[in-house]
Amino acid sequence: MPYYPLSQIKTNLQTDGTEYQYLDGTPYKGFYYKISTGKYYTGKSPQSDQPQEIVEIPNVKLNSIPQTKQIVAAFKSNDADPTILPEFQSTQNIYSDYVALTSVPTSIQNPYYNPTYPTDEDYTIGEFRRYFVKRANNIIYIEIDKEQYDLIINKNPSIMFAMYIPFTLPWNISGDKNKVATTNENIVKLTAFRNRLPKLGDYLKHNYIKYYK
Repeated sequence: MPYYPLSQIKTNLQTDGTEYQYLDGTPYKGFYYKISTGKYYTGKSPQSDQPQEIVEIPNVKLNSIPQTKQIVAAFKSNDADPTILPEFQSTQNIYSDYVALTSVPTSIQNPYYNPTYPTDEDYTIGEFRRYFVKRANNIIYIEIDKEQYDLIINKNPSIMFAMYIPFTLPWNISGDKNKVATTNENIVKLTAFRNRLPKLGDYLKHNYIKYYK
């Protein structure tokens, strides 16, 4: 990591686990420090043991949530002397409709790290499928489960699907060890090329025999 003078570093900052996450999407809780470039790292200062980069957990934007409530006119159209319709004459009615119109679901979540593990049946077959997402505007990957993957693919409003690019990897786990490693490496490179997924191999730590048995 490049050297930065103390004047360009804010040290001994703390987070409760709701503000920052590791690059793989796992929430981070504890001490962190910030450098002048705008990046954040774990630990009290650059002298901490093996600091890791963390990023802000994205916030939900109200305008990204579909509205299902329609606004209904309170006056008759083409009325030269309009009067408010009876159903809108109650202040309580107007308030309750406003609250219903502006309420926002609170259950929308970001994808979180939850990898799928091979079963005994998968080892008999020789492969299984791994599920991932990439942040659309950043090189951040998260390995997820099939349930989250299906929600994102189907653009389910309970998850932040618009901010992530989903993809899968067929993963070899048994057979000749060298052949398994070569096959998985080629799959990763081909998937990265076809889907424009930079540094995918780095995220996987180039471990092409993971789960091999």
